[in-house]
This record gives sequence, structure tokens and C-alpha cells, in this order.
Amino acid sequence: MAKTKVAVSIPDENILSRIYVIRGEKVMLDRDLAELYGIETKVFKQQVKRNLARFPEDFMFQLTKEEFEDWRSQFVTSNSGDKMGLRYAPFAFTELGVSMLSSVLNSERAIKTNIQIIRLFTKMRKLILSQKHLYDKIVNIEKRVDLHDGQITGLFELIEKSQEMKPEPRKKIGFKRTGEE
Repeated sequence: MAKTKVAVSIPDENILSRIYVIRGEKVMLDRDLAELYGIETKVFKQQVKRNLARFPEDFMFQLTKEEFEDWRSQFVTSNSGDKMGLRYAPFAFTELGVSMLSSVLNSERAIKTNIQIIRLFTKMRKLILSQKHLYDKIVNIEKRVDLHDGQITGLFELIEKSQEMKPEPRKKIGFKRTGEE
């Protein structure tokens, strides 16, 4: 029996929509990766657990109960008791973890999908770095706005104080008739 070539053509948008920011890291969840690689989540997790030494904490981590609940709450489900097919908090893989998966999963589809995912992570990093000057400008504007907010608050406080103060009676100016003061 001859092996057939596996043509993997996953739209970039499909992969990008599965990249989440958790703990300040861009990550992909085990169930999404398993689906992209064309294997069951259970099989995917078994392969990872058999090779845990390859996945230190900066490569992969398991979501805490709070992170898991927060992540699930972002998706609308018809049944509030529904766990979206998840009994355990998923593993989250950073870019480094996704690249390490290539040494654990050796199917042709997994390799091609992995290459595509790594290229997308690289594109995202380049895009973010190329926009750093815009980020710096926004931070600078934000600082100025904060400064202006403080100054405007000070002006309002002065106006309020001036309205609370009662002016002292003023002496009349001009010619005085006899008996007037």
C-alpha cells in the first residue's frame, strides 16, 4: 500500500482565532492543537504526558481553575452546565511549546501544521515589533492626558473654592456726600 501525501491547507484565520493571551503569553490550547493536527485530544495529551520533560513551564502550563472558568465564560454555551467537552483544565502551549510538539508528533499533517503555526507566531511577533513606535506614541499621549486630567481637576477645585468664598463688602468709590460712608 502506497502512502498518500497529506495536503494541509488550514486558513491562517482559523489558526489565529485559536491563539489566546493567558498570563500575558500568546498560547494555543491542547484541544485546538489536536483538532488542527487531526488527532483526538486524548491521544494528543497522552503524547505530551509521555514527553513531559520536553515541556517546561515556559513551553506549556495547565490553566488554573479560575483561568479555565474565565476562558469558558468567554464562549456562549446553550447549557450552563456544559463544559464544552472538557473535564480537565486544558494545557496551554506557548510558541516554544508548539515548536517542541514537532518532536513529539511525527505525522506528516502534524509537521506541516506545526510549521504553519510557527510561521504565524513569527509574523505576529514581527507585526508587534514593527508597531512599537505606535505603542510608544500611545503611551506618551496617555501620560500627557493623565497630566492634563490632574491639571483640569485642580482647576475645577479652584473654581469650586472660589464659588464657596463670599466676597468682602467693598467700599464705594467716588464722591461722598456729607453723612455717607
